[in-house]
Amino acid sequence: MHARGPQGTARQELLAAAGAVFAERGFAQATVREICERAGANVAAVNYYFGDKAGLYREAIRHWSEVSRRQYPPDLGLRAGATPEQRLAAFIRAFLLRLLDPRRPGWHGSLLAREMVAPTAALDELVATMYRPMNARLRRIVRDVGRGRLPPAVVRLCARSILGQCLYYRHARPVLARLNPAEIFGTASVERLAAHITRFSLAAIRALAGRRVKGKA
Repeated sequence: MHARGPQGTARQELLAAAGAVFAERGFAQATVREICERAGANVAAVNYYFGDKAGLYREAIRHWSEVSRRQYPPDLGLRAGATPEQRLAAFIRAFLLRLLDPRRPGWHGSLLAREMVAPTAALDELVATMYRPMNARLRRIVRDVGRGRLPPAVVRLCARSILGQCLYYRHARPVLARLNPAEIFGTASVERLAAHITRFSLAAIRALAGRRVKGKA
């Protein structure tokens, strides 16, 4: 088989096929041959565009993470001067959409989930370019919701708790489907989850900040 069409198209087809195969099988078990078969390309195309299998994997992680970030940026286009509460709501909604949007291929989230479970060198770049800035943004939002009353350690724990709530619905979906078969993760349910996690998190942050004012924490 051979690479079809313009170079950009062939490269994109390889990235799409690689994302799906790596998500299904993981880096170690995925083969360049299967990826190329799905992409309609020959094995030499991987060497031409990405150097080797590891290079293809790193670029697939980077590319699809960036596609996700562009589609659902952390601020979702909020106007300048938005309140901390509005910024938190936008952050949570964007994060959930990146994790659960039914209109996106399911392998998008699985690709990154596999990298978390069995990290490779690609994780370092992912942390530097995506997760560290995202984490810093969320901590600033938490700090501002708490009106600067929370110490850094508590801000950090609050940010992790917010992310944990969102990630639960991504990773526990097989369990949730069995506990409540009627629950469907469609667009409307994502919006409801975003609203709930926002309310829950705001209440917790405000309560912690209030305790600091009263000298009880």
